[in-house]
Amino acid sequence: MTASANPLATHHVPFFITAPGETDVLYNVTLFVVVASIVAVGVIFLVIHSLPERMAHKSKKIQMDIVAVLCLLALFTHEHAFWFAALLLAYIDIPDFLSPFNRIASSVESLAGQDGDSERTDPSGTSPPDAVATDLRRPVDKGAVHA
Repeated sequence: MTASANPLATHHVPFFITAPGETDVLYNVTLFVVVASIVAVGVIFLVIHSLPERMAHKSKKIQMDIVAVLCLLALFTHEHAFWFAALLLAYIDIPDFLSPFNRIASSVESLAGQDGDSERTDPSGTSPPDAVATDLRRPVDKGAVHA
């Protein structure tokens, strides 16, 4: 028995119709385009998602760890507020409040005649007698003005 074409069927078939037993080229091309598109969209999503973390890392911000944690929270919870908070923290320079206080403390220690590393008193809280006598014998300069 031979297979003959239906007399009502058209004799011209489109290019995407394959004969039985041949490779479907359009299917393979479509499969490649879909997989490449999914990978490309995923890469673009992750690049945009890590944007605040990369910005904070480039500028050596103090709050870089907070920005990184917020980016991870936004990635795993799909809460966009975390990502916007990370983006804002990456743009903002948080002022360094600790440095002036450290400088004040070191200046006060130097004015008092103490080193920052060593203490003049022992752990019991009493001063040795020679240290007290040395402090009492030190002349006081009343004309010196410290700024």
